[in-house]
Amino acid sequence: MGFPTRRLRRLRQNQNFRTLVSETDLSVHDFILPLFAVWGSGIKKEISALPGNYHLSIDCLVEEARQVRDLGISAILLFGIPGVKDECASEAYSPNGIVQQAVKALKSTVPDLLVITDVCPCEYTTHGHCGIIENGYLANDRSLELLKKIAVSHAEAGADMVAPAAMLDGEIQAMRQALDEHGFENLPIMGYSAKYASKLYDPFFKEGTHSALSFGDKKTHQMDYANSDEAMREIALDIEEGVDIIMVKPALFYLDVVYRAKKEFQMPLAVYNVSGEYAMIDAAAKMGRLDRDAIMLEALTSLKRAGADMIITYFAKRAATLLSENRREVSVRVPLEEVATPLKASNRELQTR
Repeated sequence: MGFPTRRLRRLRQNQNFRTLVSETDLSVHDFILPLFAVWGSGIKKEISALPGNYHLSIDCLVEEARQVRDLGISAILLFGIPGVKDECASEAYSPNGIVQQAVKALKSTVPDLLVITDVCPCEYTTHGHCGIIENGYLANDRSLELLKKIAVSHAEAGADMVAPAAMLDGEIQAMRQALDEHGFENLPIMGYSAKYASKLYDPFFKEGTHSALSFGDKKTHQMDYANSDEAMREIALDIEEGVDIIMVKPALFYLDVVYRAKKEFQMPLAVYNVSGEYAMIDAAAKMGRLDRDAIMLEALTSLKRAGADMIITYFAKRAATLLSENRREVSVRVPLEEVATPLKASNRELQTR
């Protein structure tokens, strides 16, 4: 049965109809906001490549976290900028490290906000790589011991979830065993299960964490962006090793991988809408090429439509604000006669054909 009996535009004629039949619901509860902790006090310095996002001393971080919670965002992903870097990333697992101190402050002041900690040594090493370097190569098993120490230190500080980002073989199993041995068997792990070697991370490393590589690249452990079957193997191994939430990173350039991951595994799925994706939209908007808010919501909705259950995004605060405003507008139902009039007109049009 086709046109004129079937008119798909009938359910697009006003916002209330469109909302009623919407297949994808983007919600503030989907968002996880990355935050960057630094040493000092009274520091709230905007990251130039990520406008609207900041380096925050712990006192300012706590205030930011309160605002995040009040917007309805339920979780943050915490990164730390260390005071001292070395080849073995010692501040990454120190009980007095920046992340450990920030977690303690957050959980004592904003306990209802989920604090997820990034477990990766790259911000803490002088070379910027994700572990211990031997003969110019990232040593997998020695680096696993480092990840275990970092994860346990974050758990002891009060983290609600840990998120290993190094893409090392066996990292989920190693961290799960270490956490369980220290009494943290109920602490979940969100794995960077399919993390690609992408240039979209550049704003994050160059300006977000000041951890640009001193040599080489990360292609021996992060995935080739040409591959998607490999991503499924990586995800399957993380699940076998005990991961609780899987992730695809980056997000917008990898919607096919997001879709496959959700269809094949039916696991809680996070995506990371990374710094380069944020920066491109922001730059295009500043040039007048795009409507920043409209494109932002379209991009985030596409991630949800592809299968993401949660979205790590630097847009989280702005998107939460817009969704709250739009929800109030949509909740004001139009009078019945305003809906009935175009319906009657449509019926008359059909009857005359």
